[in-house]
Amino acid sequence: MERDKLIVKARRRVDEFRCFYIHLMVYILVNLGLMLLNVFTFPKSWWFFYPFGGWGIGVVMHFISVFLLGRDWEDRKVEKILEKMEERQRD
Repeated sequence: MERDKLIVKARRRVDEFRCFYIHLMVYILVNLGLMLLNVFTFPKSWWFFYPFGGWGIGVVMHFISVFLLGRDWEDRKVEKILEKMEERQRD
């Protein structure tokens, strides 16, 4: 039973990675297209930096949530909160 829980947890984690990589690839391809569109239609005005930067913030936040915080952070936070709640009940 414990192994089944670990498998489910691992699959969720892999799904988070997959979603991030899909997001990153779409970001790269769309922004490359916007850059080419900008270069060939309005070469004197570099407007493609606006969607590139705005969407880039979203990609960075997605990276942080998947690779730096992740589910492990959530699990540790839940454990910490549960410990505090149990301490309060004992007091």
